[in-house]
Amino acid sequence: MNSINKTARVAGILYLIPWILSLLAFFLREGIIVPGDAAATANSIMASESSFRISIVSDLIVQVAFIFLVLLLYQILKPVNKNHAKLMVILFLVSVPIAMLNLLSQSAALILLGGADYLTGFTTAQLHTQVMSFLDLHEQGIMIAYIFWGLWLFPLGYLVFKSGFLPRILGIYVMIGCFGYLIDFATYFLIPNFETTINMFTGWGELLLCLWLLIKGVNVKQWEKLATESA
Repeated sequence: MNSINKTARVAGILYLIPWILSLLAFFLREGIIVPGDAAATANSIMASESSFRISIVSDLIVQVAFIFLVLLLYQILKPVNKNHAKLMVILFLVSVPIAMLNLLSQSAALILLGGADYLTGFTTAQLHTQVMSFLDLHEQGIMIAYIFWGLWLFPLGYLVFKSGFLPRILGIYVMIGCFGYLIDFATYFLIPNFETTINMFTGWGELLLCLWLLIKGVNVKQWEKLATESA
């Protein structure tokens, strides 16, 4: 197997792991957080603390995996256009500290429910209200990360489209995903009463790219030709 296809396979695995862990974290939280009910949410977190902590750790692992993923994608796509590949890396790496620091909001919820002595000045209702506020902040932090989760997809999709060693249609789907994230971000903050999750319908390009890299890899001859021309 050519070394670039080994790189593509590893990138596919690193792309798939975040999908799996993100879904795991999502479903764990969905079963714990009760929208609009602070007391029920607090009691649910305390009853399922291990699951809640697993969801936090899963999200952290996702971000670490993404760092290595984007660096591998750079190795694969830099023969197409090195400057665009660098832009792709920069835009995505900006999102990593945002997403990781945002998890402090969930950690704060655990601290508030931890029963520390210095929290005795708060009533139970106040603690539960603060927990819900931190969880709401976490949701808003995710929407801020959407900016860069969307923006990096445009240079990624463009590079895939122009590459010749990956299907052009994948590049188109990935670029569409960029606008899905940005529309969701804009509507969340500008039209808060209008609920939309467009990226759920436009994000399939990333999954398809992940599976293509994992199963098919790249057209080695075309990649080597571009690599030689750009050397």
